[in-house]
Amino acid sequence: MSFTQSYVHELQGVLASLDLAKVDRAIDWFRETRDGGGTIYLCGNGGSAASVSHITCDIVKGCSYLRDKKFRVMALTDNLATITAYANDVGYEEVFVEQLRNFATPKDLVLAVSGSGNSPNVVKALEYARTVPCRTIAFTGRDGGKLAPLGDLNLHVNEQHMGRIEDSHMMMLHMIAYSFMDCAVE
Repeated sequence: MSFTQSYVHELQGVLASLDLAKVDRAIDWFRETRDGGGTIYLCGNGGSAASVSHITCDIVKGCSYLRDKKFRVMALTDNLATITAYANDVGYEEVFVEQLRNFATPKDLVLAVSGSGNSPNVVKALEYARTVPCRTIAFTGRDGGKLAPLGDLNLHVNEQHMGRIEDSHMMMLHMIAYSFMDCAVE
C-alpha cells in the first residue's frame, strides 16, 4: 500500500469514528446563537487558526449572503495587529482571552480548536468564556488535553496524527457551515 493509500485508509477510519450527533448539536447551537442575536467567536493556533479563519469566511459569506438570517461570526485569529500587540505587550497566551473580554456576552458561542488540546491561549479563551457565561465548543484531538473538559460540547478526534486530526476538524467545521448553505434559504 502506498503512503497516500495508507493515509486515506487511516483517515477513513478516523472519520467513521466521529460522533456525528455532537456535530448535529453544534449545528443546533450555531442556529440558536444566530437566531438569538449572539456572536460566534472562533480561535485556534497554527493549522487550527487557518481552519477557524477559513470556516469564518464560509459562514460570513456562504451562510449569510442573500439570506434574511445572518450570522455574526468573528475569528479571533484574524486581527493580526491585535494579536501581535497582546503577544508582545502581555503574552501570547492572552491573545484570544483579551479579545473576548472586549466582546463576549452570555448570548454568544465560543468555539476553540486545538489538535493537542493544550494550547494555552485557546484553553484560556474557553476558561474565560465559561465565566461570562458563553456556550463553549471544543474541537480536540489526541487525548483531548486541557481543552476537552472546558467545552460544553467536545468534538473529539481520537487520533494521534495531527494531519488527520486537522482533516477531521475541518470536515466537521464544513458540516456545520454547509448545513446552512445546502438547505433552502432561511
